Amino acid sequence: MTRKKILSVSIILAAALIIVLNLPVIPVVSMSNRKKPSQRYYVDARSQQGFVISYTHSVNKGRVYDEYLCWSETGGIDSQSFLLNSTTFVSYGAGIPEPEEVPGAVFSVTDQGYVISNLNRVVPKLVMAVGTIADHEIDFYVFEKGVNLVKRNFALKDLFEPQTSIIIEKKKVSLVQYLIYKL
Repeated sequence: MTRKKILSVSIILAAALIIVLNLPVIPVVSMSNRKKPSQRYYVDARSQQGFVISYTHSVNKGRVYDEYLCWSETGGIDSQSFLLNSTTFVSYGAGIPEPEEVPGAVFSVTDQGYVISNLNRVVPKLVMAVGTIADHEIDFYVFEKGVNLVKRNFALKDLFEPQTSIIIEKKKVSLVQYLIYKL
């Protein structure tokens, strides 16, 4: 092979590598600042099935746990939506749904408090403000054989300034983006 051919092949391979590294192929749960999109964090959606956002309720001061599944109509990870599956709370307050409002919802009492399951509310993305008093946390879960295992826990105030408006959504990112912004 001549030098010219080796150089041409090297340039083509380098260009192909750059393209492959920048293709959006990795499904992630993305948490980003609405006003500063460059402030973002990714969690590999393939390694977890859902997450729980917990916070202190502003009225009754009890802890609320909202469980979201990485939902799709076909059951695959490629959907861009979440499914609000259940909420657990210690006392009713503003914003807590009544089970009768949601067809198929099941109300139960456990050691952790009241649980409304089977909410089945499709949420394309979550937009929320990191609270100053609410102490928002997000727990990423791996579901194995019906048992919930906490994978990772993050206090949102440690990732974003309090009162920051954030977006939690599913998307596909490149390997380069994932390595730069992964939690």
